[in-house]
Amino acid sequence: MCTSISMNKGGFCFGRNMDIEFHLGADVVLSPRRYAFHFKNGITGTLHHAILGMAVVRDGVPLYADAVNEYGLCMAGLSFPDCVYAKQADDGNTAIAPFELIPWVLGSCRTLTEARALLRTTSIVDIPFNASVPNTPLHWHIAHDELNESGALVVECTADGLQLHDDPVGIMTNSPPLPFHLTNLKQYVHLSAQYPAVSHNESAPFGRGFGAIGLPGDFSPTSRFVRAAFLLQNSPIEQDERRRTAQMLHILGNVAMPLGSVYTADGRAEYTAYSCCISGTKYLYRTYFDNSLHEVDIRSCDNDSNELRIFPCHDAF
Repeated sequence: MCTSISMNKGGFCFGRNMDIEFHLGADVVLSPRRYAFHFKNGITGTLHHAILGMAVVRDGVPLYADAVNEYGLCMAGLSFPDCVYAKQADDGNTAIAPFELIPWVLGSCRTLTEARALLRTTSIVDIPFNASVPNTPLHWHIAHDELNESGALVVECTADGLQLHDDPVGIMTNSPPLPFHLTNLKQYVHLSAQYPAVSHNESAPFGRGFGAIGLPGDFSPTSRFVRAAFLLQNSPIEQDERRRTAQMLHILGNVAMPLGSVYTADGRAEYTAYSCCISGTKYLYRTYFDNSLHEVDIRSCDNDSNELRIFPCHDAF
């Protein structure tokens, strides 16, 4: 499952919930500029932008769930059961495996505009990491604090090929594809965070929050999308980074899954293993069993190294 949010309210930040039903075994991982990415297409990236984010390291390779590069470009992969990866690259395009897309984009691009241009010449091809690690069906949320850009970009692979969707709302969850979520959101335009106008005291509500009656409260992808969009739209403008980060984490908490709230078809409990917030070049996260906020700033790292640096997670999730 999962929810990601691009927020620009007095300043930019990006956040996501990782909702999962098994032990992920991830840590915060830095891929410095000289760490060699050996892409499945034969390209070796030996000089790229530094990348920091949550990743599982397999055979010395960071498999990023979400990350930021040294220029503040953010990206997250979310579950997308409707996904249809290409069997081969389109003519003239570069073939990239799904697990490589985050380093491919963040290693090459500084802005959302650059990412959009790169993706137009990229085919996401169903090449697994190895025989025992098949590809996970994903779509990706990309965002950046860039002039003349609003919202974010969503990358989806369907039977119609690779789709690049502008996301003016700044929210992404899971299937169905983004256009459905944006259409579905129109059913909730009447909701308001304001106190309802009343004509006389007898019709006054007996409490606050009545303007949002009908806001979905379940954990389905469509409901989390609507709830997160409502909360983001009504968030105050926060010029202070600390307060803005706190607001992001509160919104993510409102769409998080406590243990026992959601079960998979085979009976496994799904829960929000971690929530992260990226502000500038800072990666902040908290985990299910540790609500303390932990921070790694890419600017404080040795970004010219050729070796991965692993910052162990403060919670075994």
